[in-house]
Amino acid sequence: MILDYYNLKEQPFGVTPDPRYLYLSPTHREALASLSYGIRSQRGFMSLIAKPGMGKTTILFQLLSQLEGSARTVFLFQTLCSPKELLRSLLRDLGFADDGGDAVRMQEQLNHVLLAEARQGRRVVVVIDEAQNLEDSALELVRMLSNFETTSAKLMQIILAGQPQLREKLASPHLLQLRQRISICTRLQPFSVDETRLYVGHRLRVAGYDFNTPLFTPQAGALIAKYSEGIPRIINNICFNALSLGCVLKQKSIREEVVRESLDDLDLKAEWARDPEQEPAERKFVAVKAGKPVTEFRPPFSWRRGLAVSLMLLLQLVCFSGGRQSPEALGRHSFAIAATSHMETIPLDSAMKTARWISTDPTLKGERQSAKSAPETSTHEASGKREAASSTPTEKSQLHARWELIQTNDPAKLWQQVRNESSDAEVELGRLYLEGTAVPKNCAQAQLLLLAASRRGNVRAADVLGDYGDQCR
Repeated sequence: MILDYYNLKEQPFGVTPDPRYLYLSPTHREALASLSYGIRSQRGFMSLIAKPGMGKTTILFQLLSQLEGSARTVFLFQTLCSPKELLRSLLRDLGFADDGGDAVRMQEQLNHVLLAEARQGRRVVVVIDEAQNLEDSALELVRMLSNFETTSAKLMQIILAGQPQLREKLASPHLLQLRQRISICTRLQPFSVDETRLYVGHRLRVAGYDFNTPLFTPQAGALIAKYSEGIPRIINNICFNALSLGCVLKQKSIREEVVRESLDDLDLKAEWARDPEQEPAERKFVAVKAGKPVTEFRPPFSWRRGLAVSLMLLLQLVCFSGGRQSPEALGRHSFAIAATSHMETIPLDSAMKTARWISTDPTLKGERQSAKSAPETSTHEASGKREAASSTPTEKSQLHARWELIQTNDPAKLWQQVRNESSDAEVELGRLYLEGTAVPKNCAQAQLLLLAASRRGNVRAADVLGDYGDQCR
């Protein structure tokens, strides 16, 4: 159905390493030319190293197809094996049946076939794919195979192809002899944005697309280039899913939103990789949710949260003033703020409205003025009086009972009450973090707790932040 809808002869974004679909970017062309030149020059050992999905196997198949008729070729891809099993696989591909012989006999058989091919003027080319999986003992066997030679030429050309781990293995000191024998080492680089566009167009052309209508809009192509990171295998997966979805939606030219949905289906559009302009407004300000204490993990948006907290702290310091404690009352230790997975978001404008409401409430202004005139009153007493002054007798008893519930300096108990969504516990725990007595001083943690309490409507949060704000400037 997809092929008929887009007038394609075959699926352009398949998963097999078909040399017909090989797009020769500058690094791919250079790699193919280098390996071909190395074989013609009988260099013996060569290597091809690239990240997964970069098209190593496709290049190797293209190379072997060019050598068809002029060389005896062997392609080994099962590298999770012992040295003896590797040698047996090599002989099997060269036409020798497995007779259960030992390693010495198998090497004699290999020498026999190499000499026979040399007399007929044909080279023997052995390609070992996924060579990073070879054990060191198997790599040592590969090195010994290069000793099959005459005084004038190597009897066998060996290409080691693998992922970047292969380069790390070859750099180890105990494989020095093998590394010295590798005369050509070539690498593949991811596509650029323009190369990604040309790669997609090349595969569509091979599949028979007529290009009367651009299959992908420029915006869709830019998204493919960005989130695939220029890796051919990922480009194929994105385009295949976009074609399928575009066919369902009856889009002859696949648009940006279809590619975005395909990225979500493939789980490629991770949260930390989204465009800043696509960021939801509610993520512009982050407040802490009642949960466990902070950990040492920093999430991707920690810098955004830090910026928002700093902004709110500035607003609080401008809007509020109150009694100040001496610096000696605070601890000397401070922990860096760390994020927690128990976070929720609130819009920045809502937080600013909360700050303005707290700063303009006439009752609170009078209470703060009273607090200034009575500096000897403790924070607990002043807070209790403010709550009692604005409550009915019944409400006073309820507030008193609730205040007694959180009247503790035990951080563990306070955190338990914070988990139960107690804004008073958030205020009290924030005060402890500002004082640095029962817990190490942590201004950032305190600010988050107090802002969360303000959001719940707790009027004490602003005063506590005002009382201790100077210590966190």
